[in-house]
Amino acid sequence: MSPPAVAIPEKLFFKIGEVCQLAGVQAHVLRYWESEFSLLAPQKNRAGQRVYRKRDVEMALRIKELLYEDQYTIAGAKKRLANDLRTVGKVKLSSSEDNEGYAKQEALPVQPPAQRLAKAVNSASGSSVGRTAEDRGALKRLAAELRELLALLEKQSKGSAALKK
Repeated sequence: MSPPAVAIPEKLFFKIGEVCQLAGVQAHVLRYWESEFSLLAPQKNRAGQRVYRKRDVEMALRIKELLYEDQYTIAGAKKRLANDLRTVGKVKLSSSEDNEGYAKQEALPVQPPAQRLAKAVNSASGSSVGRTAEDRGALKRLAAELRELLALLEKQSKGSAALKK
């Protein structure tokens, strides 16, 4: 079950209190996330107060989703965000080939592998309402194994890229 969407007002800058209210966390939590996640880096105004842009607010909401809803650890959330950015970057690069007469496409949101797997299983079996605890456990184990395989593949690709340099 996904959390309800948060309507972010159309503003250029947000104060820390506004971001706290939108994200539903306290200010010290946001400041801690800033120290842990380099992707969450609000600017400071002349008075030294944090000013968040819309993308910072979106990143704070994504971090909250990973930590609170998906139950990732800080380290796991960092890896997940890095992987998501890498994947979205690849989609954007491959979809912007308009110089050869192709219509330019917008980057599509990329679903994480575990979500794609769950969606495929749900559509194949009808719904998840009648699923037994044993089935859910098997799917969770399968998803964990797939995450481990993905991590090994990423590690291997990084090693081979380092050897080429």
